[in-house]
Formats: sequence, C-alpha cells, structure tokens
Amino acid sequence: MCRIAGIIDIKQELTLISKKVQKMCAVMAYGGPDGEGVYETEKNNLVFGHRRLALIDLSATGHQPMLYNDEYVITFNGEIYNYLLLKKELQDLGFHFNTQSDTEVILIGFAYWGTAVFEKLSGMFAFALYDKKAEVTYLVRDQSGIKPLYYSAINQQLIFASEVKAFKTLTMAEDPNWKIYFLAFGHIPEPYTTLKDVFMLPKAHYLKWDHQNNSLETFCFHQENYEAVINEREYAEKEVKKTLADAVARHLIADEPIGIFLSGGIDSSLLTLLANQLQQKNSQPLHTLSINFKDEQFSEKSYQDLVLKEVNSDHYEYTLDEKTFGKHFPAALAAMDQPTADGINSWFVNHYAKQNGLKAFLSGVGADELFGGYPSFSRMGTVNFLSSLPTSLLKMGIKIKANSLKRTYYLHYKNTIGKYLFLRGFFTPDEISKLLTIPISTVDSILKNLPVSNIPSSLGAEEQASWLETNLYMQNQLLKDTDFMSMQHGIEIRVPFLDKELVKLINTLSNAVKYKTSKKKGLLIDSFINLLPRKIWDRPKMGFTFPFQDWLNSNSYFQQQLATCTNERAKELISNFKTGNLHWSKAMAIYQVFNKVDE
Repeated sequence: MCRIAGIIDIKQELTLISKKVQKMCAVMAYGGPDGEGVYETEKNNLVFGHRRLALIDLSATGHQPMLYNDEYVITFNGEIYNYLLLKKELQDLGFHFNTQSDTEVILIGFAYWGTAVFEKLSGMFAFALYDKKAEVTYLVRDQSGIKPLYYSAINQQLIFASEVKAFKTLTMAEDPNWKIYFLAFGHIPEPYTTLKDVFMLPKAHYLKWDHQNNSLETFCFHQENYEAVINEREYAEKEVKKTLADAVARHLIADEPIGIFLSGGIDSSLLTLLANQLQQKNSQPLHTLSINFKDEQFSEKSYQDLVLKEVNSDHYEYTLDEKTFGKHFPAALAAMDQPTADGINSWFVNHYAKQNGLKAFLSGVGADELFGGYPSFSRMGTVNFLSSLPTSLLKMGIKIKANSLKRTYYLHYKNTIGKYLFLRGFFTPDEISKLLTIPISTVDSILKNLPVSNIPSSLGAEEQASWLETNLYMQNQLLKDTDFMSMQHGIEIRVPFLDKELVKLINTLSNAVKYKTSKKKGLLIDSFINLLPRKIWDRPKMGFTFPFQDWLNSNSYFQQQLATCTNERAKELISNFKTGNLHWSKAMAIYQVFNKVDE
C-alpha cells in the first residue's frame, strides 16, 4: 500500500507541475515511508508521483512509478492478491518479468489484455496507468472501493491523489455543501469531498483521460450479480467456510509479517483462528494485537484471551487510559483527511500497531455488512413499510422530539438516501438548518438529489439492508476512516471479508439462506461452528469504541476548541453534551464543522 498523486496539464511548464506533484506526495509521506519516486514526460506534460510502503518485493526493483517496455507507466496503491496466478498465465504466454512485484503484473497484464485486466485483478487497488502509444491515462479503483482515489478535471487538466489533503496544496475552493453532507451522514458521501471540484472515483470504475483532446470518460468494469442460485443452507456453509479460508490465505501473502487486530468479536476472532491454521502449516509466526480499557464496560479482554488460548501467537496487548488518549487526541484529529464522526479509534489502534514494527494487519471490516451484523437487517421491513406512507404524513416526523423517530422525516424523500438517513442519519434537516442558518428546503434539496443509485428491486429486505450498509456506511465511513488513519502510521489494513471471491459467493446465496437464522450472522457462525468458541458468538454484540463520552467531556483541548464556537444552536448542543444529553459523536461533528480541523 502506498500513496500516489499526479497532474496532467498542457498549460503549465513541466518543471512547475513536477514541483506541485512532489509537494502533493510530501503531504502524504507518512503513507509511503519506504521510498519515493517521480515520473515526468514533456510529451503530454504529465507527472506521476509515488510514496512507497513496501510489502511485496522489498527490493529496489519494486520502485515506482514503474515502466514497462517504455510504453506503459504506473503509479499504484494497493495489493493484488491473485498476482501470482496472473503472472503464471502471462509467463505461459511468453511474457518476461523483471521483478517479483504485483505492480509489474498490472503493467504486463494491461499490455496483453488492455482494460480487460482491471476485472481480472483481485485485491484492493487504486492506480494511474499511462499508455504512451495510445496517449491515454487511466485512473482505476478496485471493485469494493477499498482504496481511495480522488480526482479533479477542470480547465483541461487532470489531477489525482490518494488523499484530499494533497489537493489542498494546490489551493482549491471549498465545496459550499460539504457541511450539509457531513451533518446529515456523519461523513461526506462519495463522490463528494470538502473541495468543490475534487471527487472520488467510483468503485469498480476507471476514468479514461484522452491526451489528444484533454477529455475524460468513466466506465464501470465490474457489476455485482445479485442472482440467487444457492438455496441450500448446508452447501452454503461449506462454500463460505472454504472461500473465507482461501481469502485469508491470499491476504497473508507478503514479504513482511502480517498481524491481526484481535478485538474479541466474531470477525477478528475468526480471522485469527483461520490465520493461525494457515501459519502453522507454513511454519510462520502469527502476530496479534489487542487494545483494552480499565473500564470493563468497554473491555473485551476475556474474549480475546479465549481466542489466544487456541492459537500460537506473538501477542501485543495495550491498555489505553484517559491520559494517553488526551496526549494523542489532537494528533488523531489532525490526521483526518476528510471530516468524520468516527475514526479516532482507528488512529489509536494503528498507533500501537506501529510500535511493534509491523506494516500490515488483517481487519474484520465487511463481515457485518455481508452477514447481517447490524440492527438495520431486522428493521428493513419496517423501513419499507414506513416509506410507503403518504409524503405529507412522513414530513410530520420532523415535529417529533425523539431523534430516532424524527428521522422518519427523511423517508419523505422516497429514495435510497431517505432510507439510509432514516436508519443512520446524524442530524435531522431542522437541526442542520439551525446549525448552518439555511432554510430546511435547501437542506432537503441538496440531500434528496445526491447521486446514489436505487437499491436493486430484486433484493429481499435483509439484502436491501446489506446493500445500504455496504454501499453507504462501509463505503463512505469505515473504509475511508480505516485507510487514512492506518496510513498516518505507515500501516496497511487488509480486509479478507471483502475478498472478491467471497463477495461474489455471498451475492449468489438466497436471502433466506443468508439471513433467516435464529442468531445474527448465523451463516458465518454456523460455517465455523467447530472453530469459533461458543462464548465468542453467544453474547451481545459490542462495537469497537472508546469511553469517549467521559473522556471527551473532561478533555481540556476538546473543551477549549468547543468554547470558541459562536453559533447559538451549536452552543446549546455543546451544553447538552456537557450534561450528558448529547452523544459524543455529535459533539465531534460540531467541532469539525466549526473548527476546520482538516486544515
């Protein structure tokens, strides 16, 4: 995993472009501590930059930007887990390789298959590829959108980077609507960012930049197939067991040790147990890391210990206290690439991971979305019923005092966004109106018309919840938070539950097979019932969070920053937070809206 950036601009001198790209890369240097590189050409006034985090082919031959036959150039962020299979296929076709890297496989694969290679890749990736002969540059993002890739295309120039922070070195205007997005969602939904002309490339898409006329087109190279063909539960369990085990094996491929974040929940415990089996077969050590708290309300140490008894692991364990949290909290805030109501916990996990010299970890992100771990899976039927009510009745929801019921107002949008904001919305439009001193009608207009596709009509209720959680919550919050908080420490996070083959399998299972069980995530649990200790899955779900409500209320830095807020409604909410009547995440959102932490 690395950080990439680039500029194509026929109107600027190449030396100036090169300086700008180097500055963009310097801002993201923490994400690529093992090396840097720049490729530039006068032919199309193109400059690619790269910051390297080396995990596969640690030698100098893995240096980027990488060239092939002086025809193709790539700057690549991510990992290709099936690169050895693709490499063998290309070698059998007569191609010669000069490195052991997965990067070269992309280049040679493109030389032979063209854009068809994008669909063949299995992994997490975001890259720019320059085809000299065709005079075309491609920006490409993986099928699940695990790796970020932002771009701006105005005034006949194309700019791209792994982080929005990189664009800020170029002095770009602020998007006037970002605060509305953020206060409604608790994050900024794709494709938008805090900057007016900077957008996220959609997952499973590639952007084609034609150098001859300085124009772009975007294409989808992968479509999820939701046709259910597996209706037998026993067969489904067998396939899930095999496919996830294979996915973990693929995600352990590296020339550096891979660790696992062990929280004690179902997902991290399962990854640990599966990785332990694989590492023992390969006579390789297992590395695990856990964070705990003195407050038993937040600690899962007893469950972590249950798993650790079953594995042979070099285990690193830390207890985070309020003093340590307070010391590093300002740095964690500054690490945010885009405003988010969450993500601070990820900063601390990766902070401790860095102390042990490991560069990559497996994470359980994706399991709840695929296997039904959220309350939304049992609520989707109710959501669909309420959505069918008359618009006038739904709009009356804004008059209800209870926030969870007030969000019924969002359903009057009669679209995907309305359903998501009813389930997971942050502030309601009347609150956003007061905080930003704008009409509710403006808030409604902007949110209602967000470019989000409709939920596929063929899906069952629980599958609809999965679609929402995957394409909105996980996509816009979990994956982005995980990426920029881990890269702040030069750590790569790998997510086996989003393995291409596993996602494909889950989409072929019927709704009943996946979700009509007596327990949450029943299919996943039953598939590994002989591996997972019962106490791990037969207990209430705990989200990985910190004692934020108390810690932030007594954090002097946070309180001082909140005290500078002059907005009357914001001050009322801050007062509610101090008395325990406002959730810490909303206080965090107010802080970010009124204190510009991203600058």
